[in-house]
Parts: sequence; C-alpha cells; structure tokens
Amino acid sequence: MPAYLLLRHALLPLLLAFGQALPAHAAEGSAVLERIRSEGEFRLGYRSASIPFSYVANGEVIGYSNELALRVVEAVRRHLELPDLPLRLVPITPHNRMAMVSSGRVDLECGSTTHNREREAQVGFSNTIFIAGTRLMVRADSGIRDFSDLVGRRIVTTAGTTSETVLRRAFNSGELASATIVSARDHAESFMVLAAGRADAFMMDDALLHGELAKRGEGGRWIVTGTPRSYEAYACMLDRGDPAFKKVVDDALAGLMRSGEAARIYARWFTQPIPPLGHNLNLPMSAAMQTLYATPNDTPFE
Repeated sequence: MPAYLLLRHALLPLLLAFGQALPAHAAEGSAVLERIRSEGEFRLGYRSASIPFSYVANGEVIGYSNELALRVVEAVRRHLELPDLPLRLVPITPHNRMAMVSSGRVDLECGSTTHNREREAQVGFSNTIFIAGTRLMVRADSGIRDFSDLVGRRIVTTAGTTSETVLRRAFNSGELASATIVSARDHAESFMVLAAGRADAFMMDDALLHGELAKRGEGGRWIVTGTPRSYEAYACMLDRGDPAFKKVVDDALAGLMRSGEAARIYARWFTQPIPPLGHNLNLPMSAAMQTLYATPNDTPFE
C-alpha cells in the first residue's frame, strides 16, 4: 500500500473522533455564534434615548426594538442550546453604532437604525422591523406645514442619521440653499435646540418625533407635519459576513411577525401609554407595517 494511503488509514480514526467531538455549531460557519459560545455571553447594543424603540427609563433598557431583540436573544440561546447564556447590554450612539457592530464589540444592535445600501458596505442588517417617514416637528403656531416652508429657516436634525444625509443632500442641490442646517448630538439635544428657538423645525423620522413629545408631555405646543421626505426601513445591525447568524436572527423576527406576537409588541409601544411619563404615541399600525408583518423581508428603500 502506498505510504500516503497508510498514513490516511492511520489518521482516519483520529479524524473521525475529532469530528464527532466538534459541537454542531462549528459546522455552521458562523463566527458570531462561535464567538458568543466561546465568550459565554450575548452582547446587545442599545440606545439610551430613542423612544419608543430603545431607551432607558427607571434604570431599565426598554422599547419596541429592544423587546424584539430580547426575543432574538432567546432564539440564539435555543439554537446554541445554552438556556442560561448571559446577556450584556452595551450602550451605543448614532456615531459609533456601526463601528461597534463591525468590530464585534456588540453581536447585535436593535434600535432605530435605518438599513440602506450605503451602510451595507460596513454592516449587515436583519429583516426590517419598522418603517418610518422623515417629517418635521414645529411649533403649532409656526406656520410651517411642509418642507416647502423651510426656505430661509433654521432646521435641526441629529448628527449621524439618514435624516441629516437627506437634509444636506437637499441643501447641496440648491433646494434648501437658503436654509441653515444645525446638527445635534442626539434626539434630545435636537429637541432642545428647537424648543430654545435656535431652530424653526426638527427633521427626523416621524415615530422618533412622536417619541420625543411623549417623553416630555408637550404635545399641545408642537405638531409633527409634512409630507414624508423619505421612507426608512429600520433593522437590527449585525456582522455583514455571517449569513448563518443572520438566518437565526431573521427566522426569529419572521416568526414573531407571522405569529401575531410582533403586532402585540407594536401595540404596546405605539398605541398604549409608555414609560417614563405614561404618554401614548397614538400611532396605529400603518398599511406598510401590516404588509411587512405579513411578508417579512430585509429590503431597504435605497
């Protein structure tokens, strides 16, 4: 028998034994699942003030997106057969969220992050979890009702968001050339700029604008108005090169949507009183959201 065949026969029992000793997940080719198992925890990125999606109230991380994410964590625990796998919550910001995911410092981020083609170069995205439209918050007596009323006005938006990108694109094209754009660190600061009179309008996704009003209980002084400038598909961010992990995440989200559980979670955060002040956003589910729940997908708007 040739020498290479003798060597193969000698090593075959060892190779078979080694293969049997490998855990099932190793064959999945998922670096993220492997990392979660080896490090012994699931790291979930959260936002501190993105009401009603992911925010902190009374010392606890809560919200629509966060609740969906917790169901995904349970699905990962079942998949890895680690029912007691610890969860570590990691705070992130609009500025560092993509870096936190692409570097592996968080395994999943679920907040109010828009999935678009540009961002796909850095991170991966789950199935869409929410569809929003970019609109304006203004004083009720301001006379501003749409984007055409912003000529010569000051507009604030949150830095690092797609709203800022859309707004600066309109400015650079000359459509809003006479306007002044102000960038704030987060949604709370954007609102404070508006409330202090340093801006005439706050541009952001409509659900987030309603969330800011719910947080403060000042709905009578302000209105959310304007034809949506763009539509945004919110999704959870994850590693862009790990289809096996994405499948676990997507299957969990699709199951919640098709079973009706996601609709119940939606109602809890958008049509009922929510912490910290017990205000109601009064945002019934849109036709776009109903379609999304019936046919889960990961398709962005651009």
